[in-house]
Amino acid sequence: MATVPDTWSEVCKVAIAGQGDADVQFAAITETVDLSIGDKEFDVINTVRGGRLVKFTPQEPTEITLEAYPLSAGTPSGTTGTGFFDLFNTASTASPYVISNDRTRDKYRLAVLWCTDDTKSPGDQIGSPAAAALRVVAADGYFTSVKPSFTDGVLKFTVKYKTPAFDKNASSNVKIESVDGSATMTLATLTTYTSTIKWA
Repeated sequence: MATVPDTWSEVCKVAIAGQGDADVQFAAITETVDLSIGDKEFDVINTVRGGRLVKFTPQEPTEITLEAYPLSAGTPSGTTGTGFFDLFNTASTASPYVISNDRTRDKYRLAVLWCTDDTKSPGDQIGSPAAAALRVVAADGYFTSVKPSFTDGVLKFTVKYKTPAFDKNASSNVKIESVDGSATMTLATLTTYTSTIKWA
């Protein structure tokens, strides 16, 4: 049985995949991860009787913000992330690695994992009672902002990813899942992200 911590703290794993591509790991250069799961708000209609009617509004998009310290414009190859501009524009295959502004908007999947087994990556199968884990997965989203800042004398990037709550077929684009280490259960492997498969 896994020893479940009092809190998830200090470390997590971050993986990003384009459609048809393998997961690229970004935890090594990422300092913070902020997840804003879309609000499910409502409006209030006041009636002449003095009552209130609730009118539900569609769920807001989910936004994930990373603060990171890349040394490159993007990730030319491999599964270790070294930069972010190629997630925002068309990736280059040339040397030197040049990424120019364009109108391309590619879909990505972003997964964040907290786990008692530090060897696991966000896309891995995680079995309980061998490990406890919490995983957030967002798919069919876009990188909407990549902003570098040298204000404090160190180059830091603020990177924003955004996805709607559902796709055009009303299927979910976001899932949050966990295993507590106390029973026989499994977080399934995240299969290769494609135009028809988000996570399994």
